[in-house]
Amino acid sequence: MSTTERPRILIVGGGYVGLYAAMRILKKMRYGEATVTVVDPRSYMTYLPFLPEAAGGNVAPRNLVAPLRSALKKAEVLTGAVTGVDHARKVATIQPAAGDSYELPFEYLVVATGSVSRTFPIPGLAEHGIGMKTVEEAISLRNHVMAQLDKAESTTDEAIRRKALTFVVVGGGFAGVETIAEIEDMARDAAKIYKTVGRDDMRFILVEAANRILPEMGPDLGLWTKEKLEERQIEIYIETSMDSCVDQHVVLKNGVEADASTIVWTAGVKPNPVLSEFGLPLGPRGHVDTAPTLQVQGFDYVWAAGDNAQVPDLAAGEGAWCPPNAQHAVRQAAVLGDNVISGMRGFPQQEYKHKNLGAVAGLGLHKGVAILFGKYKLKGRPAWWFHRLYHGAMVPTMNRKVRVFTDWTLAVFLKREAVGLSQMEKPYEAFQEAAGPAPKPVEAAKPAAAPAADKELASSK
Repeated sequence: MSTTERPRILIVGGGYVGLYAAMRILKKMRYGEATVTVVDPRSYMTYLPFLPEAAGGNVAPRNLVAPLRSALKKAEVLTGAVTGVDHARKVATIQPAAGDSYELPFEYLVVATGSVSRTFPIPGLAEHGIGMKTVEEAISLRNHVMAQLDKAESTTDEAIRRKALTFVVVGGGFAGVETIAEIEDMARDAAKIYKTVGRDDMRFILVEAANRILPEMGPDLGLWTKEKLEERQIEIYIETSMDSCVDQHVVLKNGVEADASTIVWTAGVKPNPVLSEFGLPLGPRGHVDTAPTLQVQGFDYVWAAGDNAQVPDLAAGEGAWCPPNAQHAVRQAAVLGDNVISGMRGFPQQEYKHKNLGAVAGLGLHKGVAILFGKYKLKGRPAWWFHRLYHGAMVPTMNRKVRVFTDWTLAVFLKREAVGLSQMEKPYEAFQEAAGPAPKPVEAAKPAAAPAADKELASSK
């Protein structure tokens, strides 16, 4: 931790907004003008649009994360969490990854804690659900799916086999549609190396509470996507929800029931709950209330953006808010970084106004859907190529860009690896078993003792 007396710009969170805002500030800041400190529980930023591809085995885990210390060499990076903010004294309470908490003074504060999965009190969900918000969850999902194929291949119990080969994804937005499309694509490829498991043995179910999937794409592209997924034998149930999944028995509100060993939850996000400890004005859904300048209402030294902020969407009109997506987060971060520098130097603040460039979604290898600038629509392979070009260009740091494009180029000539490392979930189990005390040998059974009456009889003889 620095002991400098320079003013500190404290950035809470190292995700999209935290990383890109810090990079912008460091780029525009004069030497010695301030100290930039980034605090996050993880030491890396995750490029979230790559999570479905990671689950499908098309992007290596290390290539969808950017190490904060490598990307922000001129900043302080603290691995820990900000658990509270005292605005009267301008200090934040830091809980490091190890050791006691301590206070850290600041002059300027950037709130970029991001979001967490939005869940509901559905029986069985906490015990059996799998999220898709972190790289660890994406890789765990891939290993889990491959383990289910192994289980189905090795068992003769039809009920166990059917449950292992049933996959349910709840949520029909980008995350849910891309996730089920990628793991179905992967499972279809993997089935080619199994002798008793084929694609017809598998069951994929997508559940969405709204009346269509991919609402961001508009009704026509959403309907086209639904038809293409159904052609791949993916069951899609709209205008329904999951009532329970106790003991991995999924019950939908429309009456459909299935035993499923894989239940993925992608039904939206909510702001990080820690915001309630920051002493800032929050909107009705827990977002930090900001002005168009990204300054928090009532605080001229605090800025917020991204998933944890309620940012007015000036391009859409009065009363509209920017949606919580990567496109807005990256562009908000640039404006936020400039405004922090302007605020530090006493210059006017710039308002955030950005017209949506469109949206892209990958639906497995060589399959996708895209809408550009609100009017140009792409389907199939052209959309997939645009999806890869866009996200390959947007992933942070040149190191990661080169690695991602190299992986994709090699995949043109090499088949996808159909292997899951399920033992990674318990990496120390084998060693602990080997290092533990040896089991005691089983003693040979001794002859039963003769009854007392028989002993007396024998002695009298």
